[in-house]
Amino acid sequence: MIDDRRLLNTELPDPASAVERIADEFRAGFEMIEKIRRPAVTTFGSARVREGHPCYTAARAVGRRFAARGWTVITGGGPGLMEAANRGAKEGGGQSVGFNIELPHEQAANPYLDVSYTFEHFYARKVCFVKPAEGFVIFPGGFGTLDELFEALTLIQTGKVMHFPVVLFDTDHWSVRLDWLRGELLDDGFISPEDVELLSVTDDADEAVELVVSAYERRSAQASVL
Repeated sequence: MIDDRRLLNTELPDPASAVERIADEFRAGFEMIEKIRRPAVTTFGSARVREGHPCYTAARAVGRRFAARGWTVITGGGPGLMEAANRGAKEGGGQSVGFNIELPHEQAANPYLDVSYTFEHFYARKVCFVKPAEGFVIFPGGFGTLDELFEALTLIQTGKVMHFPVVLFDTDHWSVRLDWLRGELLDDGFISPEDVELLSVTDDADEAVELVVSAYERRSAQASVL
C-alpha cells in the first residue's frame, strides 16, 4: 500500500523502478498460477465474518463441494469468508489457493492454503484472480468484494474476458443491490438487459457449484467440437 501511494503520487520523478517492481510481481503471480490445477473457481467475501456465521458455513460448504467435483478453489487468502472457502476446499480433498495482499493492518494468511502468494499491488492480484478462473462465486462483503464484482462484470461486458459465470450467494444480501441495478442503471439506460443477466443469485451451495461447473462443461464440449 505504501508503494501504491508512492506510485500514484503525481510528483514521482521517475516511475521506472516502480514499473519494474510491478512487472516482477506479475511474473511471480503468473508463476504461482502455473501451480494451480484446473479447473478453478475464485470466491470472494468479507474478511470480517467469523466461524459460526451462516455465510461462513455456506462458503465452507461451497469450497468443499467444488473440491469434491475436482475443482481448485482460489480466494484472497485472508480470514473470514476467504478462510471458509479455503477450509472447505481442503476438507473436500481439493487444492486451496490464496492470493493475499499487503495492507497497512496486516491481513494474515489463513491456515488452509496449498498455494499462497502475497501481492503488493491490487491490480496485479486482480489479474491473478481472473486468469485461472472458470467462474466467480461472490459472498457478502465490503468495498473489496464489490470492487471484484464490478471488475468481473466490466471485463465480461467489454469482452476482455470470456463470459464466465458470476454467482452471487445470499439472496437477501444481494436483492437490494440487484433492485438498484434494475431500477436505476437499467431503467436509465446505463446498462442493457443482457448486462443484468450476467449475474446469477442463489442461497444453495449445490446450485452455486452447479452454475459454474455446468457452464464450464458446456464451454469444454463446444470447444471439443470446433
